[in-house]
Amino acid sequence: MPFSVRSSAAISAVRPLRSVVLALLFAAAAGAQSPQRIAGRVRDTAGAAVPSATVTARGAAGTIKTLSRADGSFDLDYPGPTTGLTLRATTPSLESESQTIQAGSSGNVVLTLHPTAIEQQVTVTTTRSSLNLPGTANTTYALTTRDLAEYPASQLDDKLRQHAGFELFRRSSSRVQNPTSQGISLRGLGSTAASRTLVLEDNVPMNDAFGGWIHWDEVPAMAIDEITLASGGGSDLYGSSALGGVIDVAPAMPTHARADVNLMGGGQDTSFASIRGDLGGEHLRQLLAGDDYRTAGYIPTAPSLAGPADVPANVHSQAGRSETDYLLSPGNRAFLVGNVLNEARNNGTRIQTNATRLWRYIAGDDWTAGSRATGRVRLFGSDENYRQSFSSINAARTSESLTRLQYVGAQELGASADATLDLSPIALVLGSDVRDIRATDFETPVSIATGKVSGLADTSARQRFVGGFVEAVAARGGWSGALSLRVDSASNMDARTYTAPTAIPQPTLTPDRSEIITSPRLGLLRRIGPHANIHASVFRAFRTPTMNELYRTGQVGQETTQANSQLLSERATGWELGASYEAPLATLSGTYFWTQINRPVSAVFVSQTSTSILNKRQNLGQIVSQGTELHMDLFPRRAVSAALGYQYAHAVVTQFSAQPDLVGNWIPQVPRQSFTAQLRAAGERAGEVTLAARASGHAFDDSANTYTLRSFFELDLSARHDFGRNWSVTLLMDNLLNQRPDVARTPILTLGSPLLAEGGLSFHWSGAAAR
Repeated sequence: MPFSVRSSAAISAVRPLRSVVLALLFAAAAGAQSPQRIAGRVRDTAGAAVPSATVTARGAAGTIKTLSRADGSFDLDYPGPTTGLTLRATTPSLESESQTIQAGSSGNVVLTLHPTAIEQQVTVTTTRSSLNLPGTANTTYALTTRDLAEYPASQLDDKLRQHAGFELFRRSSSRVQNPTSQGISLRGLGSTAASRTLVLEDNVPMNDAFGGWIHWDEVPAMAIDEITLASGGGSDLYGSSALGGVIDVAPAMPTHARADVNLMGGGQDTSFASIRGDLGGEHLRQLLAGDDYRTAGYIPTAPSLAGPADVPANVHSQAGRSETDYLLSPGNRAFLVGNVLNEARNNGTRIQTNATRLWRYIAGDDWTAGSRATGRVRLFGSDENYRQSFSSINAARTSESLTRLQYVGAQELGASADATLDLSPIALVLGSDVRDIRATDFETPVSIATGKVSGLADTSARQRFVGGFVEAVAARGGWSGALSLRVDSASNMDARTYTAPTAIPQPTLTPDRSEIITSPRLGLLRRIGPHANIHASVFRAFRTPTMNELYRTGQVGQETTQANSQLLSERATGWELGASYEAPLATLSGTYFWTQINRPVSAVFVSQTSTSILNKRQNLGQIVSQGTELHMDLFPRRAVSAALGYQYAHAVVTQFSAQPDLVGNWIPQVPRQSFTAQLRAAGERAGEVTLAARASGHAFDDSANTYTLRSFFELDLSARHDFGRNWSVTLLMDNLLNQRPDVARTPILTLGSPLLAEGGLSFHWSGAAAR
């Protein structure tokens, strides 16, 4: 197709220039100032060692982080001058005072942790500010580098399942699942192909520009630092797609000279290679990272139903990332990021395949003006080519016929800026952003009888989002809170469809539509003594239908869902009330939530045969999800620790005049109860072992609640042992009990992965540590 040719030519043209630029960057960085070693230990008030504390170093060359070891010791290599460098250690419930390094005292630093008197851990998802502001009423769940590395899973979406409320539209992993079923569901709000949760990387949306789903293998594993999940509406700061919350993926920034290699392999002919290399100087730093993941997969169709038409669902993907940082001055960092994803999938039959080629670009500047003002500027864009083939399979699953081919090209350009002014005890945050998306969907239906192309449909369209917000954050005594308001303009424009064969091809035009949407939020938090708090918030949020929902017919297995160009934005109203308790030996949190979505976009049943289901996307009246989410960490600083999570979500249809019999039905793919647990043990000599359990109640796979997905329990294991200064070995065991969960009934039953074992070898080298 024309857009594919133009994209390929552009890629070929920039490759030589890109190689030259990277070579020059490495040469410049290699001659820069050598990193300086900082060493010390983290302890509590009784003098006991604290493992896995996050140690943060801030200075003229920027900010870097590391984790304390099992004996409380730590070391890091700072890429700039250490005089005036400040160090601070934190855990989920404790923090130390900031300690300033003086000239000649870069060793034997002791950081003593105390209970956190005032909540100071603020992420981009809670206030959209980089200042340390008072705590606000957001229910957040943070996953550190250690949490991500030790959880027994290889894919990012599987690692996020340690949060009890996190689930994809389908229960299966992105290891084998079609991208169009990888939208996120938080707090029982469900999803379709599109996600009702916004995913950010360094303040830039990662949701697919055309379809709203998430490419979980887009960012190389070693280029991710930590992740924060913020449940509850986030449209007051981020606009569309944040009905269920915001997931902030914090990327790793380039540091001193280092090299990392991780090689894994195992069952289902699975192999995974991940690499990272950094060069760092006083001003210029460079990071390069890449992943290569391949698996032969497994046959998802239930064994009792599978036939010759069924083959393993699998994926081959490659991701690469380059980040160049330049410190313009202390507190002012400019950077340039390029990321590429190349992915090919087989969806469980010989004909049903899809592939994605996605380029993403980010340029930004993080600035500080004194101690009271900070800001960010982001320019970003993406270029994507996506193809998919569809088929029809007979009842005996002995034969398969091609029915349709699709090609999608999507281009996105955007910009955002925000600034924070700290006027203690009040802080003001202001910002605005714009996104422009253009896409073409080219479809060629194929006649089953003749096997030849029977026509074509070429649809092009455009979406534009423009928004601005203001937020006030304040604290007085034990109280703190935030009041925010955002106004968005969401427009669908220039939609036209050409169909053939026709005597004179004339386009079918869809009228332009625009909506003005306001999204307010109010949150309050009250500290009760040094360890506890209660919080409450109320919000409005929205999600605009994606171009995939408006114009493209999709298929998963034998379930086909038709587009609907008349869809309106989903609107959500919600509130929550929660409490938390933090102490050295345990942290507890609980939240009651209630969210009502008006005009939710759902795949509504139209008709079915013995081998297929036909749905159409519609604004299904109203749904309500209410329930409780609980989380507990036990002994978070000890060698043996545990984490427990639970969610109860009563998510049902409350209004739908077109089909009144749907009222009271469960939202598809949403169970009433979800449970997660992890037990971790770590020793300096023995290594680290994590046992993870995940359970889910039964759910329904359709709006009519006809097809039941049974409840399931899954047990996973990971183990790691370090040897020497640079090497470690890892073992992963997914689905230890070999109990395959129901994934979908379309109406053919498909299942999750059987037992999968993988082993690997990792190497880490630090140039400064080698001297």
